[in-house]
Amino acid sequence: MSKKLDEELAQAAGIDKDDEGPAAVPPIVVLQPAERAQRPSRSVGLLITLLVMGGALVGLFLFGFKEAAIYATPVDQLLAQQDKLRGRKVRVEGELVPGTLEKRDKPCEYRFTIHGKDKQQTLPVRYPQCVIPDTFRDVPAGGVQVTVEGSLKSATDFEATLVMAKCTSKYDPKTHEMTQGEGMPIN
Repeated sequence: MSKKLDEELAQAAGIDKDDEGPAAVPPIVVLQPAERAQRPSRSVGLLITLLVMGGALVGLFLFGFKEAAIYATPVDQLLAQQDKLRGRKVRVEGELVPGTLEKRDKPCEYRFTIHGKDKQQTLPVRYPQCVIPDTFRDVPAGGVQVTVEGSLKSATDFEATLVMAKCTSKYDPKTHEMTQGEGMPIN
């Protein structure tokens, strides 16, 4: 039975009885020196391509986003550079001029005026939305710090897309309580 099995296996493998090994031996491939030299050049080409792509990304971040960056500027600086910043998205910091916060119902918008530290230059702001932060209130004593983000349409027209008011309450570590800031109404 063992001989019959050996013969069947040999026939299936394509080996004759007289032959000791397989009928067809696959050829051995030997790389020539010229073929070996091509492989490192492919790696160098890939490395150069990756370096160029990396440099392009760094250049995009350094130069491409420079125009899109938003920095907070005081009212005085904004008005001094109004020709340069007109139409661009800017963030302006200032203090609410007491008595200027007005709400219109149709169209629903808020209008107010902010001034810088010197209180000489003022900037009228139009915020065409119905909701403002809770901490943004018109306090007769003043001192409400506000940051508005939007674009300068003209020297007398700033259209805000975002209004952020700083909270004037302060934490007292001695009593572990929040105290109301100067002039801030208590709810």
